[in-house]
Amino acid sequence: MHRTKAGLSIVASALAAALVLAGAAQALEVGQKAPDFTLAAPGGKQVKLSDMLGKGPVVIFTFIQAFTAT
Repeated sequence: MHRTKAGLSIVASALAAALVLAGAAQALEVGQKAPDFTLAAPGGKQVKLSDMLGKGPVVIFTFIQAFTAT
């Protein structure tokens, strides 16, 4: 269970970074499904959104400016 939470946290953090780097990417509307993507995880593993969805709902969140200097 702890490993699943850590994996979801990694996926969410990586997705947030990808969204920031994407810049002018088109935003999804509420209720739209996110496109499938693959991100690097610790230990050289790959995490795929579709694999995570197979285990249940996935919540994606961001901490805007959480790691920026003020």
